[in-house]
Amino acid sequence: MLILHRPDPLPSEITPPEVYGARRSFLRSLSVGIGAASFGLLGESHGAPVERVRFDTVTPGPFSAVDEKPTPYTSVTEYGNFYEFGPDKDSPARNAHRLRTRPWTISVEGEIRRPKTFAIEDILKWAPLEERIYRMRCVEGWSAVIPWVGIPLTELIKRCEVTGNAKFVEFWSLADPEQMPYVRFPFLDWPYIEALRLDEAMHPLALLGLGMYGEHMPKQNGAPLRVVVPWKYGFKGAKSIVKVRFVEKQPPTVWTKAAPDEYGFYSNVNPDVPHKRWSQSHERRLGEFFRRKTQPFNGYGDQVAGLYAGMDLRKNF
Repeated sequence: MLILHRPDPLPSEITPPEVYGARRSFLRSLSVGIGAASFGLLGESHGAPVERVRFDTVTPGPFSAVDEKPTPYTSVTEYGNFYEFGPDKDSPARNAHRLRTRPWTISVEGEIRRPKTFAIEDILKWAPLEERIYRMRCVEGWSAVIPWVGIPLTELIKRCEVTGNAKFVEFWSLADPEQMPYVRFPFLDWPYIEALRLDEAMHPLALLGLGMYGEHMPKQNGAPLRVVVPWKYGFKGAKSIVKVRFVEKQPPTVWTKAAPDEYGFYSNVNPDVPHKRWSQSHERRLGEFFRRKTQPFNGYGDQVAGLYAGMDLRKNF
């Protein structure tokens, strides 16, 4: 098999047109004097050097019996989406060194008995850190096998004293234009907000990600903590979370507002529901050349299909 460092996707697979169009508009603005340097947007030619810190203790977690070799660390950390740091796949690795991850707190509000605030240092002590090797799938057609480090998302939920009115949970990412320069450009409705149905968030597969490959979470991948839901497309996993809200009604999210006919609320991996502009039937693993068939629910159907019993998953995409 021919091995490449990263895939060579079609232009349509790289960046959604609403984001790509914003990038082109931004580049055009350079010709009228609004240069990237004046905004402090120029990144380094390669990923900025960062300190990689290993966790002292990580135990193997459940649902990790993936009979596939993990994707190389460099592929996962140098190729991805984190639009607060830019619209291209290498933008996060070049620009995320700006992010300050200490001090870091997460506020919780909405349908809970009283508002709460948690420090990242406390969250790290809530439960033993687990390594879970999950298949991950991007809506744009590429995939990876990632050894995540984290704790079950339920560890957060059970500390929030959620009321009976709560049916959904929102995750708000940081939106600081000083640290995240592309937040200054309105190609998305900042802050980046994603959400899950409460029973989805409480599923044993849902992870509060605190790291990868035995190390603390890289900044370009959502440090210091993010959501990992392996049966859904990757954009559902909000990064660099600063707020959690429990709500009664299904909330709008960043992508359902930006392109509701292309990015549905549920966004379960479904090879039978094509994206408006490309098929979802096959995927290309980072580091590989040939495509492989996409599995329903990303291969986690035995665990999660029951969450959607009786639902039309072509309509509720």
